[in-house]
Amino acid sequence: MNRNQVKLTLPNDVTYLPLAQSFAREAAVIFGFSGKELTEMEIALEETFVNVIKHGQHFESNETVKIICERIPRGITVRVQETGIPFDPKQLNSYKPSDAVGTYASTGLGLHLIRQMMDEVEFENLGPKGKETRLTKYRVDPSAAEADMVNELKGELEPAVIQEQIPYSVRGLDPPEAIEISRCAYKSHGYSFFDDHIYYPQRLVAMNESGELVSAVAVTQDNTFMGHAALLFQHDEDSIAELTFVFVNVEYRGQGAFTRLIDYLFTCPKKRPLTGMYAYAVANHVFTQKAMVRYSINDCGLLLATSPNSWKFKGIAGDSTQRISVVLSFKYMEPPVAKELYVPAHHREIIEKLYNNIGAREHRYLTSAPESNAAQPAAEIESSFNEAEGCAEIFIRKFGSGVLKEVRRILRGFCVKQLACINLFINMEDPGICEHTAELEKLGFFFAGILPCTRAGDAIILQYLNNVEMDYSKINLYTDMAKELCSYIRARDPNANIG
Repeated sequence: MNRNQVKLTLPNDVTYLPLAQSFAREAAVIFGFSGKELTEMEIALEETFVNVIKHGQHFESNETVKIICERIPRGITVRVQETGIPFDPKQLNSYKPSDAVGTYASTGLGLHLIRQMMDEVEFENLGPKGKETRLTKYRVDPSAAEADMVNELKGELEPAVIQEQIPYSVRGLDPPEAIEISRCAYKSHGYSFFDDHIYYPQRLVAMNESGELVSAVAVTQDNTFMGHAALLFQHDEDSIAELTFVFVNVEYRGQGAFTRLIDYLFTCPKKRPLTGMYAYAVANHVFTQKAMVRYSINDCGLLLATSPNSWKFKGIAGDSTQRISVVLSFKYMEPPVAKELYVPAHHREIIEKLYNNIGAREHRYLTSAPESNAAQPAAEIESSFNEAEGCAEIFIRKFGSGVLKEVRRILRGFCVKQLACINLFINMEDPGICEHTAELEKLGFFFAGILPCTRAGDAIILQYLNNVEMDYSKINLYTDMAKELCSYIRARDPNANIG
């Protein structure tokens, strides 16, 4: 919410003029105006409102006029927006007092009055969005400037960061603290966070009780909430958990809470077996990526455009002109067991590099499937989507008859829903991957990384972008592995070099 702006929407009917004037007058009073300044503003708005109705003569009956009053340093701007017929006030004849002797009506008088009453008058055609007239007035009182600066900042200032180191503890969640987790998430991301569980305190409590979520909280000596981090098991059968819901209130940043929260999650008792943890670090800045490296949670994938650019990162600068990409990283919580993995021959080298990067060096990689005359059973495929994120997942647990047809059907459904990003996880413990990966790539999928120990086994990840333009130069990466992977992906992204 912009605390320095108020809006009123009215029907396109001149009888609503008194309401428009009262609204603008009261806003101006709140912004520090008084006396003659208010009267002049009312006159200017009256002329503007009447002109809008007059020159917007082709209004549809359900169209409206918007009045927007905005506080600016030392003054106010009143914007009048409407969607009537296009109009250029410059084509009006200039007002000439000598031509109006003995009469009130004169061409251009209304615009002349507006300019006399206001300090700045601007007009702009907005194309299909209509037109906007902007009226700006500054207060005469020069001492008001300082008060303005205070008012503009009021309610927007963050708490000051505590500079000295303070004693605090890290422990599991006490149920009454769940509301503080939701509040902390809101302070960091507004309501833009991709998983809305975080905004429902009772859900967080229930998830902790079931073992689906393992929460760690940092609190001061007087039990004031500082921050939170968690491990999230996405599905009942998962043996790996996502490191997520990491939020620290602004005033406590710099206390090392993030480090201690992660340490706690590594070592605390858990209700479920945990063979590994993974994390998604946003790639519009490198801060989270650096944190993953500190804990040897190492890169194994780069997923493009997984989240909308409306995501907020309070206090952290970063490009927000395209959908957000994430670096996927992984850490084994138990020594990895050597496996025989079937891999597409054309991706074998990068897959081995990624496994080496996360500490699994004993796997054997097979690029062809054993011959078999057995009839193929039906494929095992699961899918889900997150409409708020504009993202979907498909898991191929087991190859079988009709697998390409089924993936094509699911993919089409997601595209019809206008989901931007579809991530495909394919079981590398199934020999069918050797035969079918190239066929899936012909549908528009491209390589994105690996993820061990998923519910579909150790998985190769392919991505499909649905009408998403990616500027790779806007992706910020920290490690050499992530940069090499990005180059590899870009060279194979069928959308990267179009045009």
